[in-house]
Amino acid sequence: MGLTSTTTTTTLLSASLCTARRDFPPPRHTHHHHFRFLSTFGTCNLNWQVSLGKNRAERERCRAVEVEDEACELVNGVELSIGEGDDNIQAYLFKAVKNNNGAGVLLLSDIFGFQDSATRDFAYQVACHGYNVLVPDLFRGDPWAKSRPKTMFEQWLASQDPQRVANDIETSMKWMVDEFTAAGISNKLGIIGFCFGGGRLIDVLAADQGACFSTAVSFYGTNMDRAAASKVKVPVLFISGDNDPLCPVSVLSEFEMIIGKGSKVVIFKGRGHGFAHRPGSLEDDEDAEQAFTLMRNWLHDGLVVNS
Repeated sequence: MGLTSTTTTTTLLSASLCTARRDFPPPRHTHHHHFRFLSTFGTCNLNWQVSLGKNRAERERCRAVEVEDEACELVNGVELSIGEGDDNIQAYLFKAVKNNNGAGVLLLSDIFGFQDSATRDFAYQVACHGYNVLVPDLFRGDPWAKSRPKTMFEQWLASQDPQRVANDIETSMKWMVDEFTAAGISNKLGIIGFCFGGGRLIDVLAADQGACFSTAVSFYGTNMDRAAASKVKVPVLFISGDNDPLCPVSVLSEFEMIIGKGSKVVIFKGRGHGFAHRPGSLEDDEDAEQAFTLMRNWLHDGLVVNS
């Protein structure tokens, strides 16, 4: 597989584990409010099932960690409306049913938003391994769209008020903590972020100070705040490619050192931005599988083993 270590714990990967990749969009469902996901498995009629016999990628991903096929065949998916008044936002919850480990993960999307099929597909895969994954709408119904002129991007990004985004993420976090408290289990959470969400992940952890989140995974985070990094109290796994101008390796290595706490940077040779959840080639596909495995193991160690 050809691993090369640098002077830090950064790892350079040129991998080829699995050649299969998932390719189905999770379904959209109707809205539910304040769904008690850990204590009411049988009360929601929105269960949806996927036959893994028809999808080799799904089957291989489950088997990679000795998860029975049936565990991936049953995941609850439900749209939520959380928060009150001006704090009200939409979100999507994926809930493991058969193999639920009681751990929650907040997933912060890239610029294409919480309804994007690639994001929901990834969240579904995480749920297959026992987690309850909440994907909030960070853009209040106005995500970036590929159909928009690129010349409008900076104007669109400027319209996404950072404080409003931070407040919406806090609303999502509080909702998850409330759900866990009602179920009588740990309120420690994990957090994953892609691109835009990977950058906001650092801000969230800095504000949280280890109160709710116990581990994190940032995929090719953008516009990350160095000052905020010094306030992060939990380990972060940074995953990116060495051909990603939006997330330079040198920046990630710096953040790894600033945060410490056992944080780690893993770099995939030849991969560009978005490869882990939006693979654009067979080579991307293979490394995306390994990136998922690294993330899965990191979450398991931080949320299940050390809970």
